[in-house]
Amino acid sequence: MSDVQHIYAKYKKALNKRSAWDSTWEECYEFALPQRESAFAQSSSKINQLFDGTAPDCVDQLAALMLSEMTPPWGKWFKLTAGTDLSQEDASSISPTLEKISDTIQAHFDRSNFALEIHQCYLDLITTGTACLLFEEAPLGYTSAFRFLCVPLSEICLDEGPSGRLDCTFRKSQMDYLTLKNRFPNFELNDKAVRALTEDEAKISIIESVLPRIGGGYTYSVFLEPDNQHDSLKGVNSLLKESVFSTSPFISFRWVKAPGEVYGRSPVMKALPDIKTANKVVELILKNASIAVTGIWLAEDDGVLNPANIKLTPGAIIPKAVGSKGLTPLEAPGKFDVSQLVIEDLRSHIRHALLGDKLGQLDQERMTATEVRERSAQMMRILGATYGRLQTELLMPLVDRAAALLRRRGEIPDIYVDNHLLKVAYKSTRANEQAQIDAENALTWFNTITKMGDIALQNINIPLFVKWLGDKLNVPSDILQISYKNDDNSSNNIIDLSNYIGTKS
Repeated sequence: MSDVQHIYAKYKKALNKRSAWDSTWEECYEFALPQRESAFAQSSSKINQLFDGTAPDCVDQLAALMLSEMTPPWGKWFKLTAGTDLSQEDASSISPTLEKISDTIQAHFDRSNFALEIHQCYLDLITTGTACLLFEEAPLGYTSAFRFLCVPLSEICLDEGPSGRLDCTFRKSQMDYLTLKNRFPNFELNDKAVRALTEDEAKISIIESVLPRIGGGYTYSVFLEPDNQHDSLKGVNSLLKESVFSTSPFISFRWVKAPGEVYGRSPVMKALPDIKTANKVVELILKNASIAVTGIWLAEDDGVLNPANIKLTPGAIIPKAVGSKGLTPLEAPGKFDVSQLVIEDLRSHIRHALLGDKLGQLDQERMTATEVRERSAQMMRILGATYGRLQTELLMPLVDRAAALLRRRGEIPDIYVDNHLLKVAYKSTRANEQAQIDAENALTWFNTITKMGDIALQNINIPLFVKWLGDKLNVPSDILQISYKNDDNSSNNIIDLSNYIGTKS
């Protein structure tokens, strides 16, 4: 049985670390993702005053770009391949089986709500630099074994584990008694307590914790928050559930990370001064436009003219007393024409920080193939560190968690990705572009070798070259009919995947 007070103390410590980021996150949501602000600052009574939409538009475009390149919902973004310890013959023998396993896992991702929730995570990632995805197992009978939820940062407290990853996760949420009873059927209360909770429509605060275990795996605990609970819950057993998972159901990932910090930093944070200044400049431009339309007027207080009854509309007749000047327009001290130069400069800086200027515009002149490749290479250089971190903190845990759930259900063999016998190859757009560059370089080399004659061609292993080229271009392995020969010129037997089952790093 877990020590609830000990876990709660860890949660309070993690919450104290997170408090330093709350004000920054609130500003980022306010100016770059206003529809998400209420989910974070639920007690805030400040009315959102957003006048410039450059930052929200760039955030949406960058999130859509990451969805299409990292985890495209219409294509395969990973596949299982043979590890480094296997020979070419063994790797070719088990490739069709590994592709079937990859297709099985990918089919569960496609049938689930993964694309919807991961897009919300990308929005949080770009805005605040940190996002959290809850990866649960769906009940039996559903079309997919996976169920996902983008957890708001207002509910999450994170801390790094011994491995340096975001392994320690705490989530605080509130629910009514019926929802709590439906989720935890073993939670029992007397009739008086149930009636009190139902009549008061009380919200019950629960805390979920996922902590790494010594020797591997994670301890998952759910308990009632010891503080600020309803009077009817005093004295009851606060521990609702405790179990052990091989993989964490919470997958937290960051954009970039500064040394010594737990939470990530986002491109919106970098552009936040320009975003706030552009918002204020647009507000002043609108106020100046309102003055230019309606004007500011002077009137003599002669006891006859009532400014409250005057309407400045076209065709209006305003009476005035004899000898009175009536309404006289007040000349503005100056014009705000320089604002257009300022706002364009600020918007350019915002688009550059959020990579909006790296995306080609459809209304511009068509780009050449060289320009497209150069833009792609520049985008890769800018996002290289971020993609590398996301591969470690997002893609790898996703595949590990998915394989663990399907292994337990018996839908895939008992295999483990250890990079020795089996590994994961990521098939994102950026990875495919690099693979195409490698293939073009290899074909250029091959064409050069063919011009040297038959003696040079004898140094090339044609079957291996065809297999390697097919892997680079994502050609299904069952299309390639390549047989490897032993020294006795007899064909190798097909290697069964069972030889590699049950091996865990």
